[in-house]
Amino acid sequence: MRKLTLLGVACSLSSALSYADTQVKDETNAIEKISVVGAATNFSITAEEIEQFQANDLADIFRESPSISVGGSVGVAQKIFVRGLEDAYLNVTVDGAQQTSTLFHHIGRVTLDPDLLKQIDVQAGAGEATSGPGAIGGSIRFKTKNAQDLLQGDESFGGSVKANYFSNDGTRYSGSLYGKLSDSWGVLGYYSTIDRDNMEDGNGDEIYGTAADQDLMFVKVSGDIADNQFLSLSYEKRDEEGEFSARPNWVVLEGAALYPSVADRETIVGNYLLDHSDMVYLEATAYQTSSSFRGGRFDWLAEIDSTGFDIRNTSVTPNHSFTYGIDYRSDKAQSGPAAGSVENEEEGSALGIYAQAHSNLSPELLLSYGVRFDDYDFQQRILLEEYYGTPVTDSPAALSDSEFSFNLGLSYELTDHWSLALGYAEAARGKEIGDGFTLDEYLYDGEDIPVVADDVVPETVENLEASIEYKHTNLNARFSLYQSTIYDVLFSGYEGNSVYNNIGDLESTGIEFDLAYTWENVDLFFGFSSADTELAPREGIYNVDYPSIDINGYEFVGLGNSRGNTWILGLDYEVNDNASVGINITKVDEINIDTMHQAVDLGWTDALYRLNKPSYTTVDIYGEWNITESFAVNLAVTNLFDKLYLDHSSVGDYSEVFASVIGPYEAGRDIRLSVSYEF
Repeated sequence: MRKLTLLGVACSLSSALSYADTQVKDETNAIEKISVVGAATNFSITAEEIEQFQANDLADIFRESPSISVGGSVGVAQKIFVRGLEDAYLNVTVDGAQQTSTLFHHIGRVTLDPDLLKQIDVQAGAGEATSGPGAIGGSIRFKTKNAQDLLQGDESFGGSVKANYFSNDGTRYSGSLYGKLSDSWGVLGYYSTIDRDNMEDGNGDEIYGTAADQDLMFVKVSGDIADNQFLSLSYEKRDEEGEFSARPNWVVLEGAALYPSVADRETIVGNYLLDHSDMVYLEATAYQTSSSFRGGRFDWLAEIDSTGFDIRNTSVTPNHSFTYGIDYRSDKAQSGPAAGSVENEEEGSALGIYAQAHSNLSPELLLSYGVRFDDYDFQQRILLEEYYGTPVTDSPAALSDSEFSFNLGLSYELTDHWSLALGYAEAARGKEIGDGFTLDEYLYDGEDIPVVADDVVPETVENLEASIEYKHTNLNARFSLYQSTIYDVLFSGYEGNSVYNNIGDLESTGIEFDLAYTWENVDLFFGFSSADTELAPREGIYNVDYPSIDINGYEFVGLGNSRGNTWILGLDYEVNDNASVGINITKVDEINIDTMHQAVDLGWTDALYRLNKPSYTTVDIYGEWNITESFAVNLAVTNLFDKLYLDHSSVGDYSEVFASVIGPYEAGRDIRLSVSYEF
């Protein structure tokens, strides 16, 4: 059942998912492929779950995940948060292609079409060495569909057309064609277009700056080179146009200026698999991503290019598995007036060498252990000789760092029904390319201030996890707790020897509880997440020594945001083989935190601001009906009771101090109707 699938995959080893079914030749002696480092908060989301609510954006995709939230109701501004940390601290990949850096810190950096997704694997918190470079907050792996996933039985060709209507407020049309090029090769072509007008909030008021047009084209060719070799090549192009505010993640006041803006992304990915033997199971990924954002009050253009690869091999013996490999990524960011020449450029690279092992020490005890070495290089380039008559800088900034990271964990079956998992993991991240719109922020009143100084050190994290799980017949329950500390957080805008300085340590602690139960045609899920994320500031960066500061999305944009306790209750009912209905209830508790510490230092306000984030409860329902094998209708209603609320993962309400500093309200009731036909 759907909910049990979500919970039951919690302990799946992400790096083993692709070979678990084919690699193990001897099921009797094979090692159980589960992850024990970070296993307390690992889970997957399937294509069926995404389809139920007619997911239209990132918020819809993670709607049933209490530990993950998405802030910013404007599509282009949406950001993913895991345990209060922004997605910039996660290793986010699409078919292995890393999604890096930010074009503009007021918009999101992850843009996806939900219809294309086959599965999403989430690891919250630093985990195994295979998670990739800089995964100090965890990792999210998006996997797209291919022709073989869509062809049924002996079909050699197929396709589908789909129309979606959103009452709040837009339409979406998509179509796909897929077929066999030969007995073992297939091709998938997909196109979608979305036309959205400004949404309305729960009060029926227009949310300005939310209208946009989105177009996406996707092509993937995949197949077997030989009996034991698989290759896939994909190309994706995504465009979004609209009129957004200067800061799309803030509310747009009536009459405020909007600026024509365009966001583009092109990604090419190649995946290769060689299943030679138990000792040689080789996986290789190579990718190139180009993204850009043009807009804002100065018609600014920011562009980021990323190129990289990951090559890994897995060797399996009767009681052990070993995964080892190398990954590399090179990034370049450029920015300047859209109608002029490039003014700013930064380059960065990350090289990683890693090994991860799992060993069955006994039938009940599984041990995991791994090591990772990361080497980071950062360079700032001089492209403009003068800026308002002042030299940019005497010399380009440069920083090179390397770090080792270790992890260790165990999973122990106490009884047939009870199991315990404990894990410790480290990760590191050096200075990477900066925000495309603010690459020139090293200019302070004409002073020559480097982006990074020699005393800046990499961010490192220590993550502790523990969980206990109960499984019996149709019941699955898990309780977990964690503590994660990011040391030497690298951030801009605070006093130091450069623009980016180490400003302190960020500690995140929390608990989670999940329960899934299946009875006949009823599938029930309950989830709870509580996270407390605080910065212990480095001595001297504030005029007052604060022992800790709650993270918020205004002062620490790009770092994280505080959220109240989150409760989720879901129920699905399978009416028959062709019809099902469901309901999902989400409740977020009220929180109050002190904010605007730097504003007090700078004299912008006289005292700290007590930010209130009110509680809210939303209800979503859905129903789907397969009228025939080819024709299906889906009806979903999100925010059923038209609740007016500001998501806790959006920028909070600071309007009592600064009128325009408040996040956009979420959309009110949205009736979503989709009709699809497969041929």
